[in-house]
Amino acid sequence: MHRIALTGGIATGKSHVRAVFDALGVPTIDADLLARDAVVPGSAGFKAVAARFGTGVLDRHGELDRRKLGDIVFADVAARRDLEAIIHPEVVAAIERWFAGLDAAQHTFAIADIPLLFETGREKDYDSVIVTACDPELQVRRLMARDRIGDAEARQRIAAQIPVKEKIAKANHVIRTDGAVAETNRQVHAVYEQLRAAR
Repeated sequence: MHRIALTGGIATGKSHVRAVFDALGVPTIDADLLARDAVVPGSAGFKAVAARFGTGVLDRHGELDRRKLGDIVFADVAARRDLEAIIHPEVVAAIERWFAGLDAAQHTFAIADIPLLFETGREKDYDSVIVTACDPELQVRRLMARDRIGDAEARQRIAAQIPVKEKIAKANHVIRTDGAVAETNRQVHAVYEQLRAAR
């Protein structure tokens, strides 16, 4: 079975692309959901985050306040690296377990949606990399609308990642999400056929 990574900049359409692959019957997994699982209350990850960042990142129910935590880590590189050091090993291990549990006879390939693939140097773990991309200004607008944040905060969060143009240069496949949904879906279907053929 070929291991495929799906990545791209924040708010470039990864979730939509993954959903289309999923609808085509491709097994997919979302690293963002795994990252949330890694810090559920009571987990070792949750305790480590609370110890590193203090009770100020918890809400009134004693759970992580992701907005407060995000405000800290996107403004402080060292804090972001500390958070990643807590969460990423758990996510990598969960993805490895997931791939190991798939039936290789049934599926030609499977896709892991990993936003920080290049930032964490994990691209070598995969046979092929798909990058989603769109115009940088469209990316800013999408992020502002999605997360209900201002222009400066959106740009700060985008700047915390490797620029999309650099990810494109390292990709095996690029799916542009600037246009109509139908055009994005057409590209997903084309990549799907290419991956199916690469046995």
